[in-house]
Amino acid sequence: MDPLLHLVHIKILAADLLSLSVQHTSPPSFLRCGRTVARAEIVGIVVSHDRREKFLRFLVDDGTGCVPCVLWLNHQYLNTSTSSGASDFDPTAEMALKMEEEVRLGTLLRVRGKIVVYRGAIQISVRDVVLEKDPNMEVLHWLQCVRLAKECYDLPPPSAESAT
Repeated sequence: MDPLLHLVHIKILAADLLSLSVQHTSPPSFLRCGRTVARAEIVGIVVSHDRREKFLRFLVDDGTGCVPCVLWLNHQYLNTSTSSGASDFDPTAEMALKMEEEVRLGTLLRVRGKIVVYRGAIQISVRDVVLEKDPNMEVLHWLQCVRLAKECYDLPPPSAESAT
């Protein structure tokens, strides 16, 4: 069992993600059963989206709640010109634009990213988005979340006494 949950994207249900304990440190940290978590993976249906110049904000509903997600789009273009006179994309900007194309109302998505707090509410700062073509993936994700919670996430953190 890895006590360092903050190093991985934990598979989590929306209700569990939105109920994490927030430690108001700088930067904020998030606790689940005394263990620090920093990254999450959710699977659900896109129920709203709002495109702005610098970001795409959307909600993912997994049946237990709606998770606010933000995908940043304000990555800079590289100004270096090629021999054809065209400028190249920053790879991060190109990836963000490809991920933005996947976010449509009613689509089933797998979203991974960093857990953050914005205006007092937990949300995910998106690292990657994958379109799920198999509708069974949502139920499979639920089952994985329940199993992982039982076997890994909800166990008490190892104490100093048990380490000796």
